[in-house]
Amino acid sequence: MSKSLTNQQAMRYNRHIVLPKVDLDGQEALLNANICIIGIGGLGTAAATNLCASGVGSLTLIDHDTVEATNLPRQTLFSEQDVGTSKVEAAKARLTAINSDCDITVMAEPFSAPSSTQLSPELKQTIERADVVLDCTDNTNSRDLINLLCFKLNTPLVSGAAIRFEGQLFVAIPGESRCYACLRTLFESPDLSCVEAGILSPVVNIIGTYQAMLAMQVLMDFDNIPKNTLMTFDALSHEWRNWKLPKGVDCELCAC
Repeated sequence: MSKSLTNQQAMRYNRHIVLPKVDLDGQEALLNANICIIGIGGLGTAAATNLCASGVGSLTLIDHDTVEATNLPRQTLFSEQDVGTSKVEAAKARLTAINSDCDITVMAEPFSAPSSTQLSPELKQTIERADVVLDCTDNTNSRDLINLLCFKLNTPLVSGAAIRFEGQLFVAIPGESRCYACLRTLFESPDLSCVEAGILSPVVNIIGTYQAMLAMQVLMDFDNIPKNTLMTFDALSHEWRNWKLPKGVDCELCAC
């Protein structure tokens, strides 16, 4: 059964509600949404903070790592006191303090497996129940697996990545757009991490925040979602660019 905004919530989110593209219906769509965030690093903490504060009703956070001191410059949801503790548990505590109305579920396990058939049933069910999935991971194996499951389970996916001074975003909505595998077919790249290549802290927060905004727009059924488009950000030139995927991409997954 769908929830309605209380008077207190309507006052809290008034700056959203007065926007014609949001209104009460849009804010209630957020209230009734279940968003799954996979990877609670720089991207995931930025996305989770914005989604929780913006009034999303339910968040599921998936990550098996613990907080390290080297995370703190870019994973701004954590503090020095969190070092050595579970990322998802630390994130849940901080997010609950931001918005106690947000129902937060945590799963402290890796999102990885040789194939989708070997992934735990709990992780599959989490993807299936989600209204939107945010891929905030940092390796291609996880990204491929997340895309495969989202496509098979008909779940919209917002993928983000950031390294050095650059970031990228891609939205895949099954039945309406191409999948992330189409993009990977065109732009195969080395599986580098921020440990080897480095990352400017604000860049990862910019991309994670943008993932949150795109997820909210998908939930509120905005008509200008950038489908079939790779969005890139360059912090050195201060440029955003959109790259349309060409037709006829030979994708084995979605056959686009």
